[in-house]
Amino acid sequence: MNNHFWLFGTKVHILSDVEINNSDFDLVEGMFPPGAQSPLHVHTKYSETLYVLDGEAIVYTPKLVQNVKVGESFHIPANIPHCIVNGSNEKNFRALAVAHPGGFAKLIRAIGIVEDENIALQQHDMELAGQIMEEVGDIILGPPGIRP
Repeated sequence: MNNHFWLFGTKVHILSDVEINNSDFDLVEGMFPPGAQSPLHVHTKYSETLYVLDGEAIVYTPKLVQNVKVGESFHIPANIPHCIVNGSNEKNFRALAVAHPGGFAKLIRAIGIVEDENIALQQHDMELAGQIMEEVGDIILGPPGIRP
């Protein structure tokens, strides 16, 4: 089973989920290239906790802008709009994300581009993405660059 994917410009590695070890949470390692940003989104059925391994993340929520440095974590409860940004133009940032209960890994497996494939020729299946996002409770609120 392949657990390495590209999802919306971010390299992700599923470390734990229901398919790997029947866990009730997802543990995903993500690498954001310099300047990469997630779209503004909300998880309605699960919370997300980010733990930074390398570099620095900027997490935007409606009430807070938080720089999260190596060795620090940031918890995003369900139903809080947010986006995650690599503010560096030079360095990747790498982090672990824990989604509880699980759901995020299902989206990655459904529409992620397998790491070994030529990603330049691949596009995400946005119709399938919409179906899976509805099922797992994810809502895209705006494109990368939009803040809550």
